[in-house]
Amino acid sequence: MLDLELLRSFVSVVEAGGFTRAGERVHRTQSTVSQQIKRLEEDVGQVLLHRDGKNVRPTEAGERLLSYARRLLSLAEEARDVLRQPDGEGAIRLGIPEDFAAYRLTKLLGAFSRSHPGLRLDVRADQSKHLARDLERGELDLALFKRAAGENGAIAVWPERVHWVTSKSHPVDVHAASVPLIGFPTGCLYRAGAIHALESVGRAWHMAYSSSSLSGIQAAVAAGMGLSILSEMSIQSDHRVLTAKEGFAPINKTEVALMASPDASPATLRLADRLAEFCDAVQAKAA
Repeated sequence: MLDLELLRSFVSVVEAGGFTRAGERVHRTQSTVSQQIKRLEEDVGQVLLHRDGKNVRPTEAGERLLSYARRLLSLAEEARDVLRQPDGEGAIRLGIPEDFAAYRLTKLLGAFSRSHPGLRLDVRADQSKHLARDLERGELDLALFKRAAGENGAIAVWPERVHWVTSKSHPVDVHAASVPLIGFPTGCLYRAGAIHALESVGRAWHMAYSSSSLSGIQAAVAAGMGLSILSEMSIQSDHRVLTAKEGFAPINKTEVALMASPDASPATLRLADRLAEFCDAVQAKAA
C-alpha cells in the first residue's frame, strides 16, 4: 500500500521544484518532506528524485510514479468529498482578480468543478481591496489578490511583475507637463503606485480615464488616452511597455497572495493547492 501523504509530498516536490516550496504547500518543514521522500523511495525500492543543489527533478522511475500518484490522490479526494457531502450540498466562495479571471484560470476552475460534482463553486472577480476585505469579513472562503509586497499571513505569495504601458499605435507624450493616467477607481493598488511613482520624482499627473473594468482600461490604453500600470498577463499586443530610459521604471513592489479563511474546508484547501500550482506555472513561464 502506498502512503497517500508520502505521495502528496512527492507530487508537491516535483511541481514546486524543491523541498522548501513543497513544504510550504503541504504545511511541513523541509526536513520532514525530505524524510517523507526517503521513506517513499524505500517503499518502492527506487530513487525517485535527482537532487542537484536546490534543483530537484524526477528520475525515470519518479516520472512513472508521478502520473499514478496524481491519479491516486485525485481519487482519494473524490472519495472524501462524496462521503463528506453525501447530499451534494456545499460551496466554495472564491475571489480572484479580474486579470486572472481573463487569463487561463477559468479553465482550471472548470476542471476542478467537474472533478468535484458534490461541490458548488461561487467565483467572484473583483478589485483586490474588495477581495481582501470580504475574506476578512468571512464572506469568502478563499481569495487570490494583489497586495503590497512583504505583508504576512498567506498560504503562498508570488512577486508580481507590473509595467508602465502606453499605446503602440498612439503613444502618449511621456514628457507632457501633466501625465494622463488610466486606472481603476480610488483604492486600487496600481493606481496608488502610479501616483506615488510620479509624485516622488516631481511629475504632475491627472486622471484621464477611470474604470472598474480591466477591459475598459486596456482599451483606453490602446486608444492612446493615457498611461497605465498593468500586470504582465494584462498587457496586450496593442500596448507598448515603457522603459526606465523613458522615465518609467518597472514597479516591482506588489505581490499576488493566496489566502484562505481560518475554518476553510478540506475541499477549499485542495482548491488552494490547485491555484498555487497555477501561480507557480505562471511565475515559471514569466521567469
